[in-house]
Amino acid sequence: MNMNKRRVNCIFSLMLLLVLFASCSKRYKIEGNSSVTSLDGKMLYLKTLTESGDWVTVDSAEVVHGLFKMKGQADSVRAVVLYMGDEGLMPLVLEDGHIHVDIANMQLEAGGTPLNDRLYDFINKRNSMELAVEEVERKEARMVLDGVALDDIHEQLQREADSLTRVMDAYVKGFIVDNSENVLGPCVFMLMCSTLPYPVMTPAIEDIMKKASLSFKEHVLVKDFISRAKENMKLIEEQKRLHQNMASTQP
Repeated sequence: MNMNKRRVNCIFSLMLLLVLFASCSKRYKIEGNSSVTSLDGKMLYLKTLTESGDWVTVDSAEVVHGLFKMKGQADSVRAVVLYMGDEGLMPLVLEDGHIHVDIANMQLEAGGTPLNDRLYDFINKRNSMELAVEEVERKEARMVLDGVALDDIHEQLQREADSLTRVMDAYVKGFIVDNSENVLGPCVFMLMCSTLPYPVMTPAIEDIMKKASLSFKEHVLVKDFISRAKENMKLIEEQKRLHQNMASTQP
């Protein structure tokens, strides 16, 4: 009986150790390299946005001879931003694994873990699409030199730019919907919405909300943005009705 009791206690202790080991085994390690000389000696901070809308520092490191390191527990997967002072440099995903960060004057890159690889693959593809749109705008001068009529130039370039923009918008929407059950969906959604002058429901946002997962719709930042956007839409509609009524009553 005592032997069985000791065996049960031993098995229980081993199971407890395994649980404790598993809970502590998830860790992040960030190794960064910077070719920007002005960053040397500066402090970099990892910050995350809380539900209350405050940016909270998660980790920090000093850049020494172009190198910096951070490490810690990755109990949960979090979207963070690498900051220098009050300036946000680049988004990252804090997750279990070894994350590589490269900071250059013309390019910011991160990878080494699944979600960071996916995030920067998205960012690089979207940047390429934006460059293609900008290239269309630069074609105008060349076409003028080639003797093409201005009306024909504007019509052709507008078609090309509109086509490229539609492809880019569809790619961004698809990425958000496909990643709506992990941190990348809300992260990229909020980055997209930050380009708007104020929260408003656009056709793209309405389409995303129809297709995204329930967890995405319940995300505190997404939910807050949609709530404010709907309130603004009501105000816009009320202002339209007011202007229409005023216009109809004027002689």
